[in-house]
Amino acid sequence: MKTILNEQQLAITIQRLTHQVLENHLNLENTVLIGIQPRGIYFSDRIVAQLKQQVPGAAIRYGRLDITFYRDDVRKGLHELNKTDIPFSIEDKNVILIDDVLYTGRTIRAALDALLDFGRPAKVELCILIDRRFSRQLPIQADYTGKSIDSIITQKVKVFWKEKDGKEEVALLE
Repeated sequence: MKTILNEQQLAITIQRLTHQVLENHLNLENTVLIGIQPRGIYFSDRIVAQLKQQVPGAAIRYGRLDITFYRDDVRKGLHELNKTDIPFSIEDKNVILIDDVLYTGRTIRAALDALLDFGRPAKVELCILIDRRFSRQLPIQADYTGKSIDSIITQKVKVFWKEKDGKEEVALLE
């Protein structure tokens, strides 16, 4: 196991990404944030917490999206269902999709399909913690990237979160 980001680097990266989102969406008035279930929500929770610190009193619209039934590999076995919670309209809004790792692009494609059930956004941007840039199967690219890494197909990127795993770090597993 090789550490890509330790706890301190992870916190700094999340802070930087939050600032980048604020640069492009200063008042957050027409912007909604959507975390992708299951593991993207740990990252999106942190981004939203940072936004609340940076822009106190701002009405931050934040939802969680389960893409299980939109995946093209759902036929390969049973998947654990998560809850979609988007208590607002995304119609004509700037949507920022948030996930922890961008690998083949298939999760994001499924998320885009799922989003259309909630309305037609004005724009969709993608915020990713780790971009495995040479593994893409679909033409999907992040607007906000924490760290880009080069990895081979046999390696796995694992993001550890305190609430789920008891520690905070990003590691490359052989």
